[in-house]
Amino acid sequence: MREAGSGVGAIVGERRQLINVAYRLLGSLAEAEDAVQEAYARWYALPRGRRDEVRSPGAWMTTVTGRICLDVLGSARARRERYVGAWLPEPVPDRAEWGRSRGEGSPGPADPADPADQVVLDESVTMAFLVVLESMTPAERVAFVLHDVFRYPFAEIADVLGRTPMACKQLAASARRRVRGPMAPMPGAPVSGAGAGVGQAEAVRRVKEAWESKDVAALVGLLDPAAVMTADGGGLVGTVLRPVEGGARIARYMVAIADKAPGLELLERSVNGVPGLVARRDGTVMTVASFELADDGRVTRIWVVRNPEKLRPWLRDG
Repeated sequence: MREAGSGVGAIVGERRQLINVAYRLLGSLAEAEDAVQEAYARWYALPRGRRDEVRSPGAWMTTVTGRICLDVLGSARARRERYVGAWLPEPVPDRAEWGRSRGEGSPGPADPADPADQVVLDESVTMAFLVVLESMTPAERVAFVLHDVFRYPFAEIADVLGRTPMACKQLAASARRRVRGPMAPMPGAPVSGAGAGVGQAEAVRRVKEAWESKDVAALVGLLDPAAVMTADGGGLVGTVLRPVEGGARIARYMVAIADKAPGLELLERSVNGVPGLVARRDGTVMTVASFELADDGRVTRIWVVRNPEKLRPWLRDG
């Protein structure tokens, strides 16, 4: 993995890379931050002489962070069995967009302590991609993310997983077969949603306008007949507990929600690097929605995050 100096500055400089690795491994900004903090705690707990013997502190930190994430992933399945409703990854905002709704020329400075400000927004963090990562075993996910997304060699991934390089290569190949399904692009590929000349931003804008006007017919036309909407409220706020299937059913559900939520303001925002929608009331973000499009430009998947614990990085929007 990347070589780095042994000084304090070099170790502190690894934080951005580690946050990016951990978020893709865990799908949770909060858990990613905890994993990275634990890795730093273990580094500083080493005797000074032991730290001086580490040839590449960056590689050491990545290995330790990977192992911590592997343990978290191993326990996550049991925790998610107790989760109320569907579990979705935490959405990440793009700070560069913020303030435009108030007519400000530029957003305020990013907070370097906020893990959301450290995440690089690319194809490997789209909601579609993260959802597919959730279908992998913990070992598959670690092997795939470290190799296919971050280009670490299997010899070094073997140190994280405690397996042979060949076994890690097989894990990544198994994971790759899942990713090549219809739901998510490979890293480096164009983000889905530019079909029939309709870009993702334009499609999301049309959904927003139809939703605001409570136009069921328009929404049905924008949604694929086999579209699926999944919502995550975590049992903390009201939302549908099972996926809503079918474009017509989703359209009616969206309009019913609009009727029950007067004063809700819809904003076009980047969600994990892809155009999405944010619903805000009295300046507080209540909902973040991500979309996936078919080749014909119609929406095939909607992921709606309402769990307030997963919306903390969005609280500065407004």
